[in-house]
Amino acid sequence: MRKTYTTTQGDMWDLIAKRLYNDEASLNVLLEANQRYADMVVFPAGVELDAPEYTAPVTSMLPPWRR
Repeated sequence: MRKTYTTTQGDMWDLIAKRLYNDEASLNVLLEANQRYADMVVFPAGVELDAPEYTAPVTSMLPPWRR
């Protein structure tokens, strides 16, 4: 089953990544899956984006407030 995300007015790539994956840095995963929207910075309402499965890598090199 394909997972999608429908934008709301004012959504941005990093905000969407944070909502879906709890990690703003994963916006590259979203950009790669939705290249036709790569030139958009702020989304209007109603754009349907593909949301691929993604798990953020776990690292012990993070500062304490990011663990």
